[in-house]
Amino acid sequence: MKATLSLIALAALLAACAGPEPRRPVAAEAAAAAVPPAFPQAGGSGPVAATELPWAQAFQGTRLQQLIPLALVNNRDLRIAVLNIEAARATAAARDADLWPTVSAGISGSRTPMAGGGILSLYQAGVQVSAYELDLFGRLRGLSAAAAAQMLAVQSSQQAVRTALVAGVANAEIALQADEALLKLTRDTVATRQQSLALTRQRFDGGIASELDLRAAESSLQAALAALAQTQRQRALDENALALLVGGPLPADLPPPSGELADFEPLAELPAGLPAEVLARRPDVRQAEFQLSSANANIDAARAAFWPRITLTASAGTASASLSGLFKNSAWSFAPSLVQPIFDAGRNRANLAGARANRDIALAQYEKAIQTAFREVADGLAGRATLAEQRTALAAQVDAETRRLSATEQRYAAGVSSALDRLDAQRSLFAAQQSLVQVQSQRAQNLVALYRALGGG
Repeated sequence: MKATLSLIALAALLAACAGPEPRRPVAAEAAAAAVPPAFPQAGGSGPVAATELPWAQAFQGTRLQQLIPLALVNNRDLRIAVLNIEAARATAAARDADLWPTVSAGISGSRTPMAGGGILSLYQAGVQVSAYELDLFGRLRGLSAAAAAQMLAVQSSQQAVRTALVAGVANAEIALQADEALLKLTRDTVATRQQSLALTRQRFDGGIASELDLRAAESSLQAALAALAQTQRQRALDENALALLVGGPLPADLPPPSGELADFEPLAELPAGLPAEVLARRPDVRQAEFQLSSANANIDAARAAFWPRITLTASAGTASASLSGLFKNSAWSFAPSLVQPIFDAGRNRANLAGARANRDIALAQYEKAIQTAFREVADGLAGRATLAEQRTALAAQVDAETRRLSATEQRYAAGVSSALDRLDAQRSLFAAQQSLVQVQSQRAQNLVALYRALGGG
């Protein structure tokens, strides 16, 4: 009996060695080499990689420093992603357990009538190993490695969700700040046009202005009121979106949005040097790579199914015809079996073909993840320079339109310019100011998108 148990223990030790750690597939390295080695728009080397820049350093706004930690604690999408890791870890542990024998202990008894009369009694007690598979050809190790790689993929997915959540909160805050700036601008415009309408009505009552001037001033005021209502509605929607990301109502002690254009810099300027190999550090790219490793391990398991399956069943304990003498007599059994597939109607071949197809799909998804990441970073870098130039140009336009309106007001008061010239100058200034706010918001959101594209944080 001791020799039998020793043999079982030795077989378990040899066959249940932990599967190999998920390694980077050769195909993945070839796919990673398919993108250029550097981004043309990046410029020189920067001091810190975006993936090493924590969000607390990247997003320096007072409100963001308070909102992002709340989102990381309360957001439901992130909570689901964390729970998915626990589920994947449990699955991987179950696959690892298949590598080891299952040992059970128990006591059983039976009483059977005999043909010649009387009753046959049999009582047994001991431990048993049932159908333990010796993984000589790597089927179980392949399944274990696939589950381990899938768990790492889920962990990378959780990191991607976390990065997306931080970026989402930043974008929602930028949108809310833009709404506040537009509200302030629109309220000022409404007040200005109310004054303009009052002045035009006085001039109309005095016979100086025509009814056409009066109706134009009324139309201009109503257009500003409509813009104010639209901006108020958009602000409420953006505040609701921010509350959803945070996972609850916004804190009562949260400072109100300032609405100042100078506050549209919630993201610290990113370093310039960005080699393309940084894409391999993005969570979604790592997730696709681990999924490719899992698919490769499934091929190993499907290939091993063509080989014989060796199982062991053994027991050791005591047996007796009477319950009082149960522990007096020892009993043991050892039953190895070998099963070689001969005809399975093509099941194993189909499983192998399916595993290879899934590996090809995972490879294509990995290549797409790399290409998508490269494009997102390139788009962010392109926008970083052009949006700054656009903002500078629009700021100059706002200054020019402000001077134009001032000159038109003076000419209108002197009777040189018409009311239509004055209204046209007001509308042009309002449109230019709105465009400046929108571009300020787009530039800040572009920096957030670039931070996320680089796998920031």
